[in-house]
Amino acid sequence: MAYVTIPKDLTKVKSKLLFGLTKRQLFCFGGGALIGVPLFFLLRQPLGTSVAAMIMMLVMLPAFLLALYEKNGQPLEKVLRNILRVSFLRPKQRPYKTNNLYAALQKQIEQEAAVRKIEEKYKSGNGGEGYAGREKKKPGGAEGDRRPASQG
Repeated sequence: MAYVTIPKDLTKVKSKLLFGLTKRQLFCFGGGALIGVPLFFLLRQPLGTSVAAMIMMLVMLPAFLLALYEKNGQPLEKVLRNILRVSFLRPKQRPYKTNNLYAALQKQIEQEAAVRKIEEKYKSGNGGEGYAGREKKKPGGAEGDRRPASQG
């Protein structure tokens, strides 16, 4: 009795239309033939048969590659697009940025320590009144005061 193997993953199975070829392969082979065969007949007389055949193969090769090449389930045009994006459109080095919780906590602790230091300097500098480092003005025209002394 004949046995037929059935693949477990049916998403990779492609439907065949004609001669065991998929729609994509038929379209690409047809396009290549529409360009290559007339080119061969046009170049056969002036260049010779062998040169015209080589030129026809070179012209038809991209269509055949588009039809047959596939890597990781992606056709050739997607692979080429990804290569172009990585090589030319995207930055070469991507900086690795994280939310470092430890560094954020360390920075917060340092800022709180700086605030405490300023508060202590403020309280010890002039008894908790006014700004740190500023002297109180003495009433009644102290030295350095440019206002005239009040009469009274």
